[in-house]
Amino acid sequence: MPDLFIDGEWRGALDERTREIHCPADGSPVGVVDEAGGKDTVEAIGAARRAFDTGPWPRTAPQERGDLLLRVAELLVRDKESIARAESLDTGKRLVESEYDVDDVANCFRYFGRLVASEAPGRVVDTGAAGIDSRVVYEPVGVCGLITPWNYPLLQTAWKVAPALAAGNTFVLKPSELTPHTAIHLMRLLDEAGLPAGVGNLVLGAGPEAGAPLGDHPDVDLVSFTGGLATGRRLMAAAAGTVKKVALELGGKNPNIVFADADFDTAVDMALTAVFLHSGQVCSAGARLLVEDSLHDRFVDEVVRRAAEIRLGGPFDERAQSGPLISAAHRSKVEAYVAKGIAEGAVLRCGGARPTGPGLDELLLPAHGAGRVRRRDVGGPGGVLRTGTHGGALHRRGRGRTPGERHRLRPRGRRMDARRGEGRARRGRAADRHGLDQRLPPLRPAGRVGRLQAVRNRARTGPLRTGRVPRGQAHLAQHQSHPAGMVQLIRG
Repeated sequence: MPDLFIDGEWRGALDERTREIHCPADGSPVGVVDEAGGKDTVEAIGAARRAFDTGPWPRTAPQERGDLLLRVAELLVRDKESIARAESLDTGKRLVESEYDVDDVANCFRYFGRLVASEAPGRVVDTGAAGIDSRVVYEPVGVCGLITPWNYPLLQTAWKVAPALAAGNTFVLKPSELTPHTAIHLMRLLDEAGLPAGVGNLVLGAGPEAGAPLGDHPDVDLVSFTGGLATGRRLMAAAAGTVKKVALELGGKNPNIVFADADFDTAVDMALTAVFLHSGQVCSAGARLLVEDSLHDRFVDEVVRRAAEIRLGGPFDERAQSGPLISAAHRSKVEAYVAKGIAEGAVLRCGGARPTGPGLDELLLPAHGAGRVRRRDVGGPGGVLRTGTHGGALHRRGRGRTPGERHRLRPRGRRMDARRGEGRARRGRAADRHGLDQRLPPLRPAGRVGRLQAVRNRARTGPLRTGRVPRGQAHLAQHQSHPAGMVQLIRG
């Protein structure tokens, strides 16, 4: 069956190209999918444009849009086993992680389905003048180009697709060419749930060909991209020609700050989870570990000891605690960063060579030092450790100077006084990955709601200049991209 979904029909690529997908764990073939080119994407954009301008979806009652999203959530639950398996085969991640992801995806569709169904259509603002009415009315943006990465293929897709549909938009989805299968499965579920033709469209292929028109085509009103900094810059520049809305979530060298009054065991657990979950291939990974001097030696020794004991394995190895990197090309990139870090003075404390097991392309780098490896997102299982004599010094180092370092500053991975943590986060300079660069209190609410709310608002109105510090949450050990239970996966 063809793999491109355009204007309600499954079709092959116009130039009949295909791509073979391999499992990163052992290189075994997973499947062959159609490979779209620029002309296929332009056709998909045209279908989305017609569906928005003349189709029923933007004018469908919010209750009906919400009902469709709820149906999709139930279909995801029904197909959880096959979806999780497909995600693990494409990414190489452990099956248990993929199962968590599918649960999150279903919850995402469920959340937006309920939210849009219960939302008032607008509000009236008191103008203070008789006979003058002022109304705030929420409207969909239009055609959304959605470009998703390979590390969390279906979860990142859900964070874009669900709010876009809830708000009444149409879209063209372009997943990573390395991990297409769960996007195909989701589109089949959307079709089964009754999504009108042209509202949702899927193109597969490499970014320079299949993805490029989403950035510069005049019929696209918003482009949302999750991925690398260099690609994000190019996409923003391309979008400037048509002054379209842009939502970017890019990589960052996120600080994980540990003060001397931390709960030691919890801090170690969180440090390991922050660096090695999904082999470190997480845009919010806490890969820049900042530890107060008085805690340094004991903390480093324990992190190194525990990191050396992490068991590597394939997606269906129930004893595995971490899996392979996504591809040989990405492995070479991570190896180059490690070599560069050592050349710049970092001290390798653990790992540094390819494991001998089949497909286990891991590099573990708890290290001291500075330079490029400290500033840039490695995208793999490597952590850089620095110290400070007091909280202020750790805060200044955590804030960073480069776009990679300034991703987010939030205390996590240890217990501490809540006011102290909130103060550090509030003073942090957050270079928001949606094109904003401002002082915000970047702590997120525990769990999913805060992030999903922000995604929903971007789908409807574009990037928001808002943020909040939830009271009493500064001391929570919570990894942003995973349920709290996931920290148990790399516990001692």
